[in-house]
Amino acid sequence: EPRKLKNVPPAYPEAARNARIEGVVILECLISPNGRVTEVKVLRGVPLLEEAAMDAARQWVYTPTLMDGVPVPVVMTVTVQFALT
Repeated sequence: EPRKLKNVPPAYPEAARNARIEGVVILECLISPNGRVTEVKVLRGVPLLEEAAMDAARQWVYTPTLMDGVPVPVVMTVTVQFALT
């Protein structure tokens, strides 16, 4: 499994914050051979939080995944938690 090198936390949407909405967004991310997230799809989540989770995920960078010493693309499922503090 690739290791995250660059984490960008999601920006809490103002509408969700004002409505006191918390929750989880589950994403499927395609990580390219160079470790960048190139595709993001929502598998499950709170509609008001989904876009913020996808925007953050697109900025993440991972270690390349190697198969027989060659970098390959990989699909990974990630969970983004939104909680008001």
